[in-house]
Amino acid sequence: MRIAKRLITLAAVLITATALFAQMSDQQVVAELKRLSTSGKSQEQIVTELASKGVTMEQLQRIKAQYESGSIQQSGTSSTQISESRERETLINFPNPQEWETIIAGTKAKKDSLFGRSTFSNPKLTFQPNMNLPTPESYILGAGDEVLIDIWGNSELNVSLTVSPDGKIVASGVGPIHVAGLQIKDARNRIKRSFSRIYSDLASAQPGTFMSISLGKTRTIQVNVMGEVEVPGTYALSSLSTVFHALYSAGGINEIGSLRDIKVYRAGKLIATADVYDYLLKGDSSSDIALRDGDLVKVEPYNARVKIRGEVKRPMYYEMRDGETVENILYFAGGFGSKAYKSSLLVERKGDRERSVHTVDATGYNAFKLFDGDTVSVGAILERYENRVEIEGAVFRPGTFALGEKISTLKGLIMAAEGPTEDAFLGRALLYRENPDLSITVESINLGMLLNNNLPDIKLKRNDRLYVPSQDELRDDRNVTLSGEVKRPGSYPYARNMSIEDLILQGGGLLESASRARVDVARRIKNPMSTTESDRKSETFTFALENGLIISGDKKFVLQPFDIVTVRRSPGYEVQQNVSVIGEILFSGLYTKKTRDERLSSLVQRAGGLTESAYIQGARLLRQMDKDERARLEATLELAKSQGKDSLMIDEEDISNSYYVGIDLQKAMANPGGEDDIVLREGDVLDIPTYNGTVKISGAVMYPNTVTYAKGMTVGRYIENAGGYAYRAKKRPYIVYMNGKVATGLSARVEPGCEIIVPQKPERSGTSLSEVLGITTSVVSTAAMVTTLIRQF
Repeated sequence: MRIAKRLITLAAVLITATALFAQMSDQQVVAELKRLSTSGKSQEQIVTELASKGVTMEQLQRIKAQYESGSIQQSGTSSTQISESRERETLINFPNPQEWETIIAGTKAKKDSLFGRSTFSNPKLTFQPNMNLPTPESYILGAGDEVLIDIWGNSELNVSLTVSPDGKIVASGVGPIHVAGLQIKDARNRIKRSFSRIYSDLASAQPGTFMSISLGKTRTIQVNVMGEVEVPGTYALSSLSTVFHALYSAGGINEIGSLRDIKVYRAGKLIATADVYDYLLKGDSSSDIALRDGDLVKVEPYNARVKIRGEVKRPMYYEMRDGETVENILYFAGGFGSKAYKSSLLVERKGDRERSVHTVDATGYNAFKLFDGDTVSVGAILERYENRVEIEGAVFRPGTFALGEKISTLKGLIMAAEGPTEDAFLGRALLYRENPDLSITVESINLGMLLNNNLPDIKLKRNDRLYVPSQDELRDDRNVTLSGEVKRPGSYPYARNMSIEDLILQGGGLLESASRARVDVARRIKNPMSTTESDRKSETFTFALENGLIISGDKKFVLQPFDIVTVRRSPGYEVQQNVSVIGEILFSGLYTKKTRDERLSSLVQRAGGLTESAYIQGARLLRQMDKDERARLEATLELAKSQGKDSLMIDEEDISNSYYVGIDLQKAMANPGGEDDIVLREGDVLDIPTYNGTVKISGAVMYPNTVTYAKGMTVGRYIENAGGYAYRAKKRPYIVYMNGKVATGLSARVEPGCEIIVPQKPERSGTSLSEVLGITTSVVSTAAMVTTLIRQF
C-alpha cells in the first residue's frame, strides 16, 4: 500500500502528457509503475513510455485518491515486490515535478529538433502516389492490376481486363495472355501481337487499326516495414507506392531510428539504401524506389547524431555517417549565418572518461571527422568596429564614416559631413576618444580656428566621435506668451524683431471683447552678472491699439524671449443677459436685462403686470447655480464623505444645477429698489402661480393628507387633520411656503399652498449590558476620585 501510494504521488507530475484517451486500466497503471521503477530504465524512458500509453493526470489523481481512501488494496507475491533498499534508492533519486517538466521538455525538444525527423509525421507530406499520372513505362504488372485496351480505326474495341492470380489476362477471341512480371512497355508489345491475329491490319506497314494500352486500377501489395519506426508491421499499399510512403504509413521513424540508413530487401536480398538527407537537401529522390509485393523496408538505428549551434542558418541536431566532417554538417545547417566568425569553430566531444574540446580552423573543416554526441559551436564576430568614426550635432550630414585614406583627419571628417551648419557653435567642439583600456577621454577643440588653418589638423583614431554643438541648443527654448481676449491664446516661438502686432496676428487676431486701449507686456528681469537680489519682479509696458497698430507707446517696440502679452477685456463690452417670467403675468417669456442691477419689480412692469388670478404671495424665483456655488456644493459633499457619512447615499443625491430663491414679490412691488426687490441674475426664472387653497401635511404624522386652507387655523389644528403625531415625531414642525421661504414652530403662520412637514426623531439603539457596566464603572471610579480629593482638602 505504501509503495503504491508513493509511486502514484511521484507519477502525478505527468501533467504534460497529451494522450486523449487512457489506454490502460487503473490496475494496469499501478502494475506498470511498479515494473518501470524496477526495470532499470532511465527517467526519460519512464516518462515517455507512460505518456505514450495514454496515462493522464486525471487517471493518476483518481488512483491516488482510491489508495488513500483504502478502496484499492495492493496485491502481488513477494517475488514481484522490490526490496526495501532498491525501493528507497529509486524513490530518493526520483526527480521532483519541476525536474520532470524539464526532462519532458528536453526530450520533446530533442525529438523535434533533429533535422528531417518530422518529415514522415507531417500530415501535409503524405507521400501518397499520384494515381492521375500516365502509367510509368517501368511499371511491372501483377495479379490484380486492371489493363485498359482501346482499339480504333477500321475496328473498334474498348475492354478492361484484370490480371488473374496466375498472371494472365483473358480477351474474348484472343485467349489468355501472360503479362505478370512484365513492364508496361513489354506487356504492350505482347498484347499487340496477340490481338494482331484477329485484327490483321494492326501490325501491317500501313495500319488501319490502332491500339493503346494503359493501366486502370492498380493492385494492392503487402509491404513489411520493420526496424526503428513508430508502428512496425505489414501494410497494404498501392502498387505505385515508394519507400517514403511506406515509412509515412508506419508513423515515421522513432527516436533512435536512422534517417540515412534505410534498407530495402527484395526476395531476401538488399536492393537499395535510402538517405532522407539526399531528398531534403539535394532534392534527389532516386533512392525513393517503387516497392513490390513482399518487399521489406528496414530502418536501422542511427550511427551518430551531432548538434550544431550558434551562428548558422539552421542550428539543430543532424545525423552523421561514418567519415563525415565539419564541412558536411555546415552544409546540412545551411551554412554560416550573417554574424558568424568563419575562421574557426569549437567542437565539444564526450570521451570515455572526460569531455574534450577541439578548435578547428577553416582549413581543417573538410578533414575533421565528427562522432556521436559531438557539439559544434559557431561563434559570432566581435561587436566592435575596426575603422569607424562618428560626427554628431550641427553639421549637414551627421552619422558614421569609414576611417581610411579619404577620411583620416578631423578636418576631413567635417568636410565629409558637408561642413558645419549656419547655427553651429564653432568655439568649442568635443572630441571623444577611446583609450587602450576602453575608457573615454574628451578633448575640446576650437573648430573655427581649425577650419581657418589657425590650428594644426588632428589625426583621427578608430571609434573617435566628434560633437559639434549648435547655438540654439545652448539657449533655453525661447517662447513668447499671448493671453487675454484673442482667438488663440497660448505660447508661440520667439522670432527676432517680433512686434506685438505680429504676435496678435499669429494668435488669430483680437476678439470682439478686446480692449484696444489697454494691451500690457510683462518682461523678465535678467541680469546674469548680478550678485544681489532684485526688488523688481518684472518690467511692464502698456500700449493702445487701433486697426491692429500701436497708436500710443513706443511704436518701434519689439518683443524679447519670454515676454507675456496680455490683451485686456474692454470695460465697455457687455454680453446680453436673459431672464424669464412665467405663470400669471400678462406677457410671459424671455426678457433681456436693461441694466446690470435690474430688479424683480422692473421685470414685472416690463411684462405688463400680474393677471387677476395671480397669487403674488406664492411667487418664487428659480436661479441657475454659478461656478462658485457649484464648487462650494461639491466641497461640502466631499467634506460630508470625509466625516464618515454614507458616501453611497451622497452620490445618489440629485445635485441639480438650479435652486429656488425665497422671495416676497408683494413687498418688492410695494417698495421698488428695497431689500425684497432683489437684483436679477442671468438665467433667473420668475414663476407666478395661481391661488392654491389647500395645505399639505406630510412627514411623521398618522395620515399624511392635504386639506382645505382655513384662515386663522393653527399649525396644530392642521396636524390634527392628518391624524396627529406619529411615533418618534418631533413636535417642532416647519412650514414651506409657495414662494420658497420656510418657517418653524407651532406658532408659525399658515398660508394657502404651503406644506407642513413634521420631522421624525432618528432611531437610537438600546444600551447593551457591557455599555451599562462600563458606564457604572466609570461613575464609581469618578466618585472614588472625588472622595479622595475631598479628604485631602
